[in-house]
Amino acid sequence: MRDRLQKMLGERTLVLIKPDAVERGLVGVVCQRFEQAGLKIVACKMISATRQQLDGHFPQSDEWIKGLGEKSLTVYREYEIDPISVLGTNDPMAIGRQILERNFRYLMRGPLIALVLQGAHAVDTVRKMLGHTLPCKAVPGTIRGDFSHNAPDTASLEGLACENVAHGSATVQEAAVEIANWFSPNELRA
Repeated sequence: MRDRLQKMLGERTLVLIKPDAVERGLVGVVCQRFEQAGLKIVACKMISATRQQLDGHFPQSDEWIKGLGEKSLTVYREYEIDPISVLGTNDPMAIGRQILERNFRYLMRGPLIALVLQGAHAVDTVRKMLGHTLPCKAVPGTIRGDFSHNAPDTASLEGLACENVAHGSATVQEAAVEIANWFSPNELRA
C-alpha cells in the first residue's frame, strides 16, 4: 500500500513551455498554475532546442506520422480547407511529415522552458490544465484556453505550426521517454 502511494505521489511528467509563451512572458503564470495545483517542479531549464532533441522528443514511427497527418486532415475538413491547394497533397503520411517539420521550426525558433513536474496523477492533471491541443477548442480556465491566440486553420494557411503555449506528456510511459530526452538523471531533484 505504501509503495503504491509513493509511486502515485512520485509520478512525473514533462512540460515544454513553447517559444510563443516564452516570447510573450507567460512562463511565470504557467508555472504558477502548476504549482497552485499541487505539482512540484523537480527540474527546470531554458533551452534552445536542437534538431537532435526534437528527433528524440517526437515519435518517428510511420503510424505516428500518419496519425499526425490524419488529425490534420480532420481539421482541414472541419474548417473546409482543401489540403491539396495548401499542402499539395491529401496523403496523410506526406501531410504528417510536413506538420512534423512545421513543429520542428516552431520549437527551434526561440528558447523554450523544459519542466519536470511531480505529484499525484501529474500526467492527467497537466493534460487537463493545458486543455485541448487546438487553441480554438481549449475552454477558458485552461492554460491554452486562456493564453493561446492561434488557430489551426490560419496557421495552416500561413504554413506554420499551431502555437498552443505548452506541451504535456500524454502518458506516464511517454513522460519517462520525454524526460530522459530533455534531462539527465542528475538534473532531477526529489
